[in-house]
Amino acid sequence: MSFAWTEVQSRRLSELGFSLSSEAGTFATENERDLAFKKTEYILVNQAKERLNEFRSQRRRPALCEMAEKLAAKLISQGFIQVTTPIILTKSMLAKMTIDDQHALFSQVFWLDDKKCLRPMLAPNLYYVSKDLLRLWEKPVGIFEIGSCFRKESQGNNHLNEFTMLNLVEWGLPEEKRHERIAELAKVVMETAGLPNYKLEAEKSVVYGDTIDVMYNDVEVASGAMGPHFLDGKWGITTTWVGLGFGLERLVMLKNGAPNVHSMGKSLTYLDGVRLNI
Repeated sequence: MSFAWTEVQSRRLSELGFSLSSEAGTFATENERDLAFKKTEYILVNQAKERLNEFRSQRRRPALCEMAEKLAAKLISQGFIQVTTPIILTKSMLAKMTIDDQHALFSQVFWLDDKKCLRPMLAPNLYYVSKDLLRLWEKPVGIFEIGSCFRKESQGNNHLNEFTMLNLVEWGLPEEKRHERIAELAKVVMETAGLPNYKLEAEKSVVYGDTIDVMYNDVEVASGAMGPHFLDGKWGITTTWVGLGFGLERLVMLKNGAPNVHSMGKSLTYLDGVRLNI
């Protein structure tokens, strides 16, 4: 007979960043298991304290903030313009993205009242801003935003109710250059994030139809699309474009080898990947 970690022990070790495996979590007796748990917890707690002290004395900024700043600087150096738009979104703006009460994403939206919600994506605001910039500026026009989005997501290792998106879009490209350009922009972001060994995969989106996903270790970190697209006309836009939306917490999780996005996101429980109840 063998004994595995209890549910409470497994949860505690996982919170502290321990990689649970069947080999390491099987013991001949309950006493052997409990002693191993106490020893492992003690080691992990001390490692966490060391990481917090190093964070305080050296880096002083969470990896999520560093990632956002690094990506913004790189895109600006590539000729993109950064914008910042409201977090509160109107129901009519969301409907222009085809997200109405019949849409699969509708139930994931955090509604403030019957006309306003917390934005589940950056695209509606970027469309709205772009329609005026395309009138005022010569093409091509490249803009991006980094900001919080909100969805009632499943609570898995790769999902958050509040997450940080980087959305970039470049308008006015020659149509034959779109696939090449979306690959170039994916490379810019992934190499800047320190994750060069990614791959691109064709996929279907409930909003954009055919998309190009950016995958890293079987984790989707971004989704790309291109136009002209049937959504464009709702915003009075007729030009070609390419766009990519990245989840920054996933990039940081993968770059730092964290066990889940919760530890690297905006949190009251973690600081830069370190559990605080130690």
